[in-house]
This record gives sequence, C-alpha cells and structure tokens, in this order.
Amino acid sequence: MRPTTIARRFDRLGPVLLAPSLVLAGCSSIGPGSVARDQFDYGQSISESWKRQTLLNIVKLRYLDPPISLDVGQIVSGYSLETDVSLGGTLQRDGSHSLSMGAAGRYTDRPTITYTPLTGKRYVRSALMPLPPEEVFFLIQSGWPADGVLFSAVSSLNGLKNQETSLTGVTPAAPEFLRVLALLRKIQMTGTIALRIELDLLKQQTTLLTFHTEGITAETLNDVAELRRLLRLDPKAQELRLVFGPTPASDKELAVVTRSSLHIMAMMAAYVEVPPEHIAQGRATPGLGTGGTMRIGCLRTRPADAYAAVRYRDRWFWIDDCDLKTKRAFGLLMMLSTLGDGGQREPLPLITIPAH
Repeated sequence: MRPTTIARRFDRLGPVLLAPSLVLAGCSSIGPGSVARDQFDYGQSISESWKRQTLLNIVKLRYLDPPISLDVGQIVSGYSLETDVSLGGTLQRDGSHSLSMGAAGRYTDRPTITYTPLTGKRYVRSALMPLPPEEVFFLIQSGWPADGVLFSAVSSLNGLKNQETSLTGVTPAAPEFLRVLALLRKIQMTGTIALRIELDLLKQQTTLLTFHTEGITAETLNDVAELRRLLRLDPKAQELRLVFGPTPASDKELAVVTRSSLHIMAMMAAYVEVPPEHIAQGRATPGLGTGGTMRIGCLRTRPADAYAAVRYRDRWFWIDDCDLKTKRAFGLLMMLSTLGDGGQREPLPLITIPAH
C-alpha cells in the first residue's frame, strides 16, 4: 500500500482513536462531588428515623410496651466507580481495515451502619433521670415558649401541680399552675426575666432567676406581682435561686420538679388516638384522645400527608403535617430529650465515606 493511502486511513481513524483519551482526561475525582449529596441524604435519613422512633415509643407507652432507642453510632459508606474503554484497529496490505471498540463500567455502593442501643447507665441518664432545671429554663431563655416548655417538662412549680397521667386516666393540672404558665409566657415576651449562673469559691454552682423592673409597663408589673403571689415568692426579691425539689426552703427560691424524657413521652402518649376496642379489651391505657396540646391520629391505611408516621399493631399512627401545634410539641419533646443526656459524653456519630 502506498504511504499516502495509509496516511489517509489514519486520518479517518484519528478522531476515533483520540475520543477515549479525551473522555478520560475530562474525568475528575468523584469524592468532592459526593460531599453535598451524602451530607444531605444521610442527615435527612437520620432525622426521619429519629422522628419515627420517637413517635413509635410514644405510641408503645400507650400500650405499656417498653420503649427502645437505637442511636446511629457510625456510618461507613464506601463506593467506587470504575470504567474501561478499549479501541483497536488493523490495516491489511490489500487496503482493507477493521475496527473494534469496547466499553465497561461498574458502580459499587456498600454502606455499613452501626446502631448503638440505649441501655445501662446511658439509658438511666438519658431517659430516666429528671431534666436539669437550669437547662429547661435556659431553653426558655433561648426563645422557646415558656408555657409549652414547662407544661411538657415540669411536674410542679413551688408545689403547684401539673397534669399527670396514670393507668386510671389523667389528673388535670391545678388552675394556679396553668395561670403561672400563662403569666410566664407574657412576661417572657417582655424580656423581664433572665437566667444567670454563679460559681462560689468552692466552685459550687448557683442558678439565679433575675427580674428586671426598670422601664417595663404597669401591666407587666402587675403580671410579675401576680406571679410572685401564686408561687408564694418574696414580692421584692430581684433574684431567686432555682432549685430542684417539691417545695422551696424560703420565699426566695423557685423549687422545680422536672420530668424525665420517658415521663414526658408517657404524658404525650395520653394524646394518642387508639381504637376504642383496644381500651375496652385492656390493651391500651385510657387517655385524652383529641384536643389538648397535641394529636396523634390512628388509621388503618397509611396517611397521605404525614409529618411522621409509624405502623404498629396493624394501625398507622401519625402526625398531620398541617398540625402546627402538634409538630411544635413533638419537636419540643425531641429537643428536651437531648437535655437529659448529661454526664460523660458519648462519641458523636461518625460518617466515613471512602471514594475510589
């Protein structure tokens, strides 16, 4: 074959031979592009599983089933993307030619997720121990509504009793307690009450509630005076010690009995709707049903527009995505449950994602 003929053959094959190298040159690491996707997807999945687990535990308490908590301890998600492109061609002496091409690709994703059951000392500390009073009030100072936080997290304030549930039903809250919550919410909106932590020479911690009286309206002064009267506090004290206990040692103390996370869930279980036959048969405890601070519905089929939904005993228990009051109370419960995990800190969930 003439040299000019061979050259023309390679001129026609040149772009084809060059294409695979251009494709490979345009490839880059898949690691950086996976960060935003994996962070969002795993974060969303952990959030949804936390909501469903919390809702399921609330429903189970209505049936006196023990709640179980599994924390995501570690996530290792390894994935790889492999490609292979081949191209070959031959030229015969008689001028004929042949061309062969091949391509292969493989994507592998092998996530490994480790779950840690909440047991032993961690269970006692996180689920059974009462919440620290100062952390409950710090939550209020950060902007959460005082009436909602205290109605959920507190059993009594200076001897005034909150609502309680038992196997026989629900004991309503004292009217004075509910009035105190309403007053605290109004006063909270004015910024009159603040929380301060002091340490003495022995490093003993003292939590103080302080009242600001300068520059506030007469209506707020009347609200503060009524609050002091209902709680039997010193009408002139500018600082009150925040202590844990059923009754104060003096009129300059605010004695608070807080609930545990498990107690709060048991209280909210009273608002779960259950089939009437389950109560009549003794399968579930009596409750409040609809109304109140929240509503957890019950259906035979999966709800279409649910903020959270779980299947239990051939029923779907769910929270309506349009029910803002229930969603706020449920979100507050999840926030309060994190306050009970004091003491020695456990390692945070670790996500390791090797990319090849």
